[in-house]
Amino acid sequence: MTRIFLGAVFAIFAMMQVTFAQQTEDELVWVQIEAQPGVTQINEALRRRATQLQDVNGFQLSATWYAVALGPYRRADAEQVLSVLRAEGRIPRDSYIAESSAYRRQIWPVGSTTLADLQGAEADPEAAEPQTDAEDTADAADADTTTSVPVQQPDLEPVDETPREARASERRLTREERADLQVALKWAGFYDGRIDAAFGRGTRRSMSEWQSANGFEVTGVLTTRQRAELLRQYNAVLEGMDLRLVSDPETGIEMKLPLGVVSFEKFEPPFAHYEATGDIPAKVLLISQEGDQDTLFGLYDIMQTLKIVPVDGPRERKDRSFVLIGESATMISHTVASLENGRIKGFTLVWPAGDEERRTRILGEMQDSFTRIDGVLDPAKGFNDAQSIDLVSGLEIRRPLRSRSGFFVDSSGAVVTSAHAVEGCGHITIENDHRADIVDRDDTTGIAILRPQDRLAPMAVAAFQQATPRLNSSIAVAGYSFGGVLGAPSLTYGELADLRGLSGDETMSRLALNALDSDAGGPVLDTAGGVLGMLLPGPDTGRQLPDGVSLAIDAEAIITALDSAGIQPTATSAQNQISPDALSDRARRMTVLVSCWE
Repeated sequence: MTRIFLGAVFAIFAMMQVTFAQQTEDELVWVQIEAQPGVTQINEALRRRATQLQDVNGFQLSATWYAVALGPYRRADAEQVLSVLRAEGRIPRDSYIAESSAYRRQIWPVGSTTLADLQGAEADPEAAEPQTDAEDTADAADADTTTSVPVQQPDLEPVDETPREARASERRLTREERADLQVALKWAGFYDGRIDAAFGRGTRRSMSEWQSANGFEVTGVLTTRQRAELLRQYNAVLEGMDLRLVSDPETGIEMKLPLGVVSFEKFEPPFAHYEATGDIPAKVLLISQEGDQDTLFGLYDIMQTLKIVPVDGPRERKDRSFVLIGESATMISHTVASLENGRIKGFTLVWPAGDEERRTRILGEMQDSFTRIDGVLDPAKGFNDAQSIDLVSGLEIRRPLRSRSGFFVDSSGAVVTSAHAVEGCGHITIENDHRADIVDRDDTTGIAILRPQDRLAPMAVAAFQQATPRLNSSIAVAGYSFGGVLGAPSLTYGELADLRGLSGDETMSRLALNALDSDAGGPVLDTAGGVLGMLLPGPDTGRQLPDGVSLAIDAEAIITALDSAGIQPTATSAQNQISPDALSDRARRMTVLVSCWE
């Protein structure tokens, strides 16, 4: 009898322990991180903490002391928040878990009734924590222990975890797994807090909202199956991308690559090329070379000449790294490179425009996984004897629709060129590096006036000759005869054959000169260095000019156009002949390459 009695006592005691443990687990508590002895001090502390942490509250402890606490959390969450934030050094080491009964009243956030609500709920525990449908079902099943004839049931989905089971499985998650859930919730649009792996009030709220949006019971705690579904949604965009970690000893780079859409093709130092294998026109370059800061800066400049790097988009160059983002209607290119220990390494991802969600996810995976390992690409690796000025390391250089000549006409960098040079352009550049806008364009005279978007400081500007030039006098045209291939303007010499055009137009001059198409827009100079006019392009249709004949618009017409555009031209009446070297130097300093791009 005594044995039976003691057994009953132990059973009751065990049930009380289980009940107490369950109540303790469900209890809402706080993480107290700071106490202050006055109103001024606590207000300053609350404002400071609220900019650093989530779920910040202020409470009165006694007549003069106040506390800063985070919460409220269920005890298991509070322990997790305390552990994570303490380990990261974001809260004091002596922070601890406090119960609501430790506080008199709430003073922050202003108007909050959280503490009063919790203390009221503690007075009526059943109202504070209503049973879930799953718990009601479990209780009913425990109460009905009658055995009956078994009835075959249809196949049903496995019963999901109860909130208590979900919380237990959640506690077994690693810090990285908890952070991954916050990342997925943020991606889904339900979470906007820090990725700190601490499941506080904000994270719980986002879990509840996700559950509601996806037709699950709203508990604020994700079950194992719900966590899998959230991550499945998050990773669905990467299906078929086959993101795999690639370790390449040739380049000394290890990183994740989308091998479902690209595969290795060749080495062309400083690049390892991964080309598209399917319908998605993607491309990846691994960048690897030895060098110094000058090499890094040179790579930065060269990359911007490639077709895979569109001219629009943000870009930034620092002392030891750079980022290049090129954006066009068809593609987005993202390049990063950095210099460490005499080695430049990085990568480029080229992806079709309009697929931003997938592109940004893949780019993030590539950036997060990028690791430098031993090795650097041998400059002789994959060397190809079939070289072309249109290629750089196997990549096509971006080319303009056309390149013509022009010349500076004021100290801020305004340029005169031919109207044909800037016809139908997506954008215009001066000397390839400086974008310019069209101030005025007159197809009748053939004159176009450009203004650089960035203020330039020309080495020389045109001085327009006021004296009437003599027939058959020597002249020279400065221009980029080969479209900028030579990198500097050249002079073509000839004579002034007539002060009128072929149809008697007195604003034109006829030149005895063999000019090339790219010379059009360049200045026509006399032997004293004064500008007599601008070389016009040959006619596109109709009557063709005979060999050795070119036309120019005269200085007076250019001056009139400049006056209308509000630009004050420089004039000269100098007649003294200068040396060929001095003439060439003056022409070179005022003449520019004007390029028209798609």
